[in-house]
Amino acid sequence: MLTRRAALGTGLLLAAPAIAQPSWPNGPIRLVAPFPPGGSVDAISRLLQQPLSASLGVPVVVENRAGASGAIGTRDVARAAPDGNSWVLVFDTHAVNPALIANLGFDTQKDLAPVLLIGTTPMLINAFHTRPWQDFGALVAAAKAKPETITYGTIGNGSLAHLTMKLVERELGISLVHVPYRGGGPLGVAASSGEVDLPTATGTIFVPQLEAKTIRPLASTGTRRSSVAPQAPTLTELGVKVTAEAFWGVLGPAATPAPIRARMEAALRDALAVPAVRERLTGTLGVDVDPKGEAEFAGFLDRSIETWGRVVRENGIRPD
Repeated sequence: MLTRRAALGTGLLLAAPAIAQPSWPNGPIRLVAPFPPGGSVDAISRLLQQPLSASLGVPVVVENRAGASGAIGTRDVARAAPDGNSWVLVFDTHAVNPALIANLGFDTQKDLAPVLLIGTTPMLINAFHTRPWQDFGALVAAAKAKPETITYGTIGNGSLAHLTMKLVERELGISLVHVPYRGGGPLGVAASSGEVDLPTATGTIFVPQLEAKTIRPLASTGTRRSSVAPQAPTLTELGVKVTAEAFWGVLGPAATPAPIRARMEAALRDALAVPAVRERLTGTLGVDVDPKGEAEFAGFLDRSIETWGRVVRENGIRPD
């Protein structure tokens, strides 16, 4: 049992790091984009880079550390010193990876602190323009007539698009062939060349292809239509009981002091409020910007991890 003096001494020792803690920010800040260049995570990271630097008064460096559906770069930040100099911008795979990857090397919910949910967006199920299906109904009819002959591409095994299409297949009683790519950049290239029948991912990846009309959007997976392809009905409108939305958010090492997390959240909100940034996010990339702070983002992640983990387990999905 501690004496009063011992307890006081312990308290002073515990408080010492907080007293000695240097001001922040005090040097370059690293924002890890855990996917290759060309995808939505990279695009959003670089869009936020300059406004964050202006708000914080220090250089912000975007670092691409791709691999394992975003887990490699995220693990790097989870293990980083909690000094406010390392952050990660995650995508929806962050909620899937705990069920998909056996040895992540970190605990998604214990080793990372949610800072800000940036926004969400539906995914688009698209047909390459030379394919015969003019609408979603025609696609379903063709899939029923010839099972396992129509291919769909996603950013990888266990991606939200992959899991969503599994739910669509189950709901409609059809069987498609999944073709996983290693990120949004490679999938975008495949969408331009017709390498797969149905490129499927967030509209942020397909803006150039939609503008060039190399792909035809057949359906949106969100609660409302995609802003980059408003002509495509939602699955719900089509009578398919499947809803799924991708998300983007920023996290830091779990032990990062609360004042630093709060300052980073404020800087991110400042960046999202810059008219040019918001216009590109909402107009060009089709992101429904709706910032949510630490508590709401944490609850959102917990629900997403539970929901999509169940789909992974029920379908026996394995990583690439």
